Amino acid sequence: MIRTLVAAVALCVTATAAAAVTPGAAGTATSYLADPQQSRLQFAGQQAGAEFTGVFHKFTAAVEFAPDALASSQFDVQIDVNSLDTLDNDRDTTMRGADVFDVAHWPTAHYVARNFTKTATGYKAAGALTMHGITKDVPVDFQFTQSAAGAKLVGHAQLKRLDFGVGQGDWKSTEWVGDAVKVSFSLVLKPKG
Repeated sequence: MIRTLVAAVALCVTATAAAAVTPGAAGTATSYLADPQQSRLQFAGQQAGAEFTGVFHKFTAAVEFAPDALASSQFDVQIDVNSLDTLDNDRDTTMRGADVFDVAHWPTAHYVARNFTKTATGYKAAGALTMHGITKDVPVDFQFTQSAAGAKLVGHAQLKRLDFGVGQGDWKSTEWVGDAVKVSFSLVLKPKG
């Protein structure tokens, strides 16, 4: 009888331990990759008093996230700055040049976040952006929804281009090009692996 009871307790402990390490279980962040065909990374700025928008066509986003596992969640986003597109060839050429993004020397921007909090409208990521050789904190507000096929991440952030040295010479002035930049994104996430 005692032997049977001990065996039953051992079986329960083993089952509980297995459940604790099962991927996707409560308290475990799920790993995703952004689908490049269905995801969008956009930015908006001011030029001569009018807003212009652009996109980065090439970027990767590795996301580990679960609403009940914020402590183990993280974002890792790599952006090919040369892939910027504002639908204006002259502006795009200037922006890729040495006085703005200087893609010849700084071809990639990198965003990493490992600190997340729940908010009234979704979540906030406290992360750091490295761009143009400079790293600064950039918080991101976002919503996260899950589906049978994966998940979706939609959000926005604001930053100042001059904090990252994006704008030299005449482009350092904010008379014609504003300092504030809005970034927005819509990522369709597929489970990794």
